[in-house]
Amino acid sequence: MRSASTGEAKQRSAPGTVSARPGQLLGGPWLLTGHDGRLTVYVHIDGAVLRWTESAAGERGWAGPDVLPAKDIDRLTVVQGRNHYAHLLGRRIRPRADGRTNVDVMYATQYQTGRPTTQWRSLGNPFKDVDEAAGTGAPAAAVASDGALYVCVPTGAGGVALRREDKRGRWEGWDRLQASGGTGGPALAATSSGLVEILVPTPAAALRLRQSEPGGALVPGHEVAVRPLPGSATALETAPDRLTHYLTDARGGGVLAVREDERPVPLGGDPGDGRISAVRASAGGLDCTVLAVRGADDTVHLGICRTERERSGFRWTGTGMSCAGDPALAIDGRGGAAVVAVGTDGRPVVARQEEGGGLTFGDWSRV
Repeated sequence: MRSASTGEAKQRSAPGTVSARPGQLLGGPWLLTGHDGRLTVYVHIDGAVLRWTESAAGERGWAGPDVLPAKDIDRLTVVQGRNHYAHLLGRRIRPRADGRTNVDVMYATQYQTGRPTTQWRSLGNPFKDVDEAAGTGAPAAAVASDGALYVCVPTGAGGVALRREDKRGRWEGWDRLQASGGTGGPALAATSSGLVEILVPTPAAALRLRQSEPGGALVPGHEVAVRPLPGSATALETAPDRLTHYLTDARGGGVLAVREDERPVPLGGDPGDGRISAVRASAGGLDCTVLAVRGADDTVHLGICRTERERSGFRWTGTGMSCAGDPALAIDGRGGAAVVAVGTDGRPVVARQEEGGGLTFGDWSRV
């Protein structure tokens, strides 16, 4: 890899044999599509993020893995906005001389496919007290349509704290939101018009916080009478300014689809304890939604339906691909859906939507 430019972290290319060895995987994979249509796979291991980059859009060739240093970062997420920038956010834990730990939130940005990320920068912590700060959980994030990054963390007391960029890209201070009793990480999403929404799991329900205008305050809305399994929820814009939240029902174990002013729709399935990935894809000219989960049997399961027509029929398919971590979906440079998983040997594998009238996936190929 060429020398990093000013403000970019030095990274090294690693031999193609580098992988997330069994037991080493900390998070991921994540699958993003760049400006040029090329896919990028990210996998979090101890002390680093491994990154594989598609050689050409829609092709089987891949470069990498590149090793992106991530020292002391124990939890990570990777998000992307409409500008296609990749934002890496993590919780950094460092030991203190007095036996306690310093905890802060870190972020780095990759502006172009295959290029180095910026240096890791700290967003601090919502709490100044060391012991209170130690209870801060893993960050979650979303990118508004204007490119502003929103970062949320759960606090040790069951609350949620937010830090975000303003319209000029300057960071505002930490803000403690009107949420309490949280049992896990919040799930963030942004609509195409710039409205950000947060879903907070609680012991009895899911609390929604939403903006009434782009850049506005996030205020509580109606609670949803479902109990999300912490860490499972994801959201997809399924109509203009309308989000559908997909989550695992902590009471029944299956997947639920949740939309504002509608009753939750049970989708069944046998998901494990990980996150759900969701994407909209075209199949024979029809607008469809695809879900990917790691099943209770530790294999990749795919769910498909017409977008917002879950009640008319939702179909689950087991792929038989054993995986570590949770699979991820994206739309590739050809306009078809792609799913990535980390195999039990620690190497990512990808399956793509086949050309034709239906929404079927081809064979798995190693990255």
